[in-house]
Amino acid sequence: MLKAHSPLPFWPAICLGIALSTVSSAQAAAPEIAAYYDGSAPVLNLPAGKLDYLFYAFGEPDDHDLCAPPTTEQLKLFAGLRQLRAGHPRLHLISIGGWGQAPQYSDLALTAASRAAFAASCIRQFVTEQGFDGLDLDWEFPVHGGLNKSRPQDRDDATSLVQELRRQLDALGVKDHRHYELTLAVPAGTWQQGGAYSVSDSYDLRAIAASADWLNVMTYDMNNIFSPYSGFNAPLHADPRDPTPEPQRSRDNLDGAVRYFEDQGVPAAKIMLGVAFYGRGFSGVSTQDAGLYSKYQGGFDETPWKTVHAQFLTDPAWARHWSMSASAPWLYNAGTQVFFSYDGPQSLGLKASFIGARGLKGAVIWELGEDDPQASLLDALISGFGQRGTPQP
Repeated sequence: MLKAHSPLPFWPAICLGIALSTVSSAQAAAPEIAAYYDGSAPVLNLPAGKLDYLFYAFGEPDDHDLCAPPTTEQLKLFAGLRQLRAGHPRLHLISIGGWGQAPQYSDLALTAASRAAFAASCIRQFVTEQGFDGLDLDWEFPVHGGLNKSRPQDRDDATSLVQELRRQLDALGVKDHRHYELTLAVPAGTWQQGGAYSVSDSYDLRAIAASADWLNVMTYDMNNIFSPYSGFNAPLHADPRDPTPEPQRSRDNLDGAVRYFEDQGVPAAKIMLGVAFYGRGFSGVSTQDAGLYSKYQGGFDETPWKTVHAQFLTDPAWARHWSMSASAPWLYNAGTQVFFSYDGPQSLGLKASFIGARGLKGAVIWELGEDDPQASLLDALISGFGQRGTPQP
């Protein structure tokens, strides 16, 4: 979700999104590709024909526990998105909130009256008035683990808020003879603000999945400045060499996260697996094992793939390494003692194959504008999913 990137970035609280599709009915069961879009790239430059869903991030709650109306600049952007959508009709969603962006979620979800008022305002502002086809909710996080105000009862209130949004969207759908989508962005990593964390502390996953069309599972930031050691941002599998204690070691990878969500009652077909078009790292690491699984002195700035591709991978100071067990690459700069974890076309292709093999709904990208000009990462996902028809320009 869209923010100026914080030291520990996550997605939106309610995200504004567009869903675009070129998938035929015969291919409907194939994994799908969704992407968050922060508005920084020109709308007409978006690779609409290569996407199934596009989420604009973000809208935000206002100081009155309602959805804030769009700004003048957002209104211009929304008009461009509607124009783009005319040639790629499918879904049009909005996400409101994000990491540190929605401090009042605990307040607005506190009572039945406040939940109803918030839901009504979001639906009016973005679905009725701006033509979006649904809402994406990202509250980071109920109860604990984020930067925002929280209460012990947030977990139950989050479920009630999701159910109220579902109720009001369904009521509008009956009136308009259509279905309006409701999705949620939820964390997967076990190192959040303050240390060890479990997503089930914040969410009744079975209950919210029952009301949502799907969950956008944030399977990245698995290792960050709250982790005990340097490690991969988004490893596909657990690495037996990882010294991180259990249960974090088993869960801080895409395979472990999917198993956990399924064990908590989320169907595979409702899991949209998050993929990061950025990397992050650690400074002051050991020279042993090229900085992997090392104590460290600090974090290294989140860096978009387009910068990694253009600058890091062309600079001999950054040596590339590959973990067979984690199915993940990393870079090590001996001169600056920096370990840097990222996803490239190779690792994303493996993740796409994993998504297909596990019968998941698809992959959701954070964030589309961080790809390189050749769309190397997006194309790696498309190739990894196999034949999906000929993408449009």
